[in-house]
Amino acid sequence: MMTPEQNRIPTLYEWMGGMEKCRQLTDAFYKKVLADPLLEPVFRHMSAHHQQLVANFIAEVFGGPAAYTAEGGGHAGMVQRHLGRHLTEQHRRQWVKLLIDTADEIQLPDDPEFRSAFVAYVEWGTRIAVITSNAEKPSIEPGTPMPEWGWGVPGKPYIEP
Repeated sequence: MMTPEQNRIPTLYEWMGGMEKCRQLTDAFYKKVLADPLLEPVFRHMSAHHQQLVANFIAEVFGGPAAYTAEGGGHAGMVQRHLGRHLTEQHRRQWVKLLIDTADEIQLPDDPEFRSAFVAYVEWGTRIAVITSNAEKPSIEPGTPMPEWGWGVPGKPYIEP
């Protein structure tokens, strides 16, 4: 018989390797972004702290600590940062490609359930970013809760029998 702890479903944050993996992902990813001819102009003036903010955001959305809400203003703060950036579908697709390539390179879990949840969030989040970047005013009110991403339809990670 399994104990409650053995039966507990980990968060996406725990499954991916916690804050260390979130930082590794964003550090490696933004190196690619700054070397990319399409994305570099969009990100060339980002702060030195940008990667850590994005790592904190991903961590919080995936069930980790609420560091982004504490420092970055939560979901409304992230939306606000995209206003006036005028991102295109081409920007979005390249951003997604580089992030997924980076996930492979740093060896984020590659089980189908985790990758399904990861890619679903990346697709959702980047589409919100494009919409917001072209909006005249924020579509999300201050205090709107952070999105909480979970395992989706599978409901838990794939563990080989």
